[in-house]
Amino acid sequence: MSPALPEEAPEPPELPAVAPQLRALRRRASLTLESAARTAGLSPAHLSRLETGQRQPSLPMLLALARTYGTTVSELLGEAPADRDAVVRAGTMEATEAGGWTYVQAGASGRGMQALRVHVPYGAQGDIVRVHPGEEWLYVLEGRLRLRLGDTTHRLGPGDSAHFDSLTPHRIAAADSGGSDLLFVHTLLQSPTTALCLGGMS
Repeated sequence: MSPALPEEAPEPPELPAVAPQLRALRRRASLTLESAARTAGLSPAHLSRLETGQRQPSLPMLLALARTYGTTVSELLGEAPADRDAVVRAGTMEATEAGGWTYVQAGASGRGMQALRVHVPYGAQGDIVRVHPGEEWLYVLEGRLRLRLGDTTHRLGPGDSAHFDSLTPHRIAAADSGGSDLLFVHTLLQSPTTALCLGGMS
């Protein structure tokens, strides 16, 4: 029997609330492990490891799972839902790190869209290709961003923005060693029980 690969070794959980929340939200959505994994672009084995706390999800994975379950990243992390006020004050939302990315909630939960302030460090998760239903909008605040949409690569600087259909295979990466800061808005799936065959993350 060949030894297990290093990446398969369990990692100590840094976000203990994630594992039980992932399983509870999947069951609330009446999704099997296989259908949820397929919709989020993950393998059933990988989603199972996330649900048991053996692996920690990156921010792109959290975003994909939030869309699949029709919820927000904050709820996936077990954070108390914010009041649905129209105004979000600076300093009221704490920063969270996932997979090297840092994000701060920039809008209330329970909406059809989720707004985030995101820091993308150089070299983190730049190889993940995402495909899912919905739309995404981003606006670069600082640094330069490399955005690949289908077969085309765009370089965005401060003040540049992009608005695209999320079914277009896309990949986001910082183009500068100092990383990139951006505003990011995406739509949540409103019918999480709809089974969709989507491209995976590679």
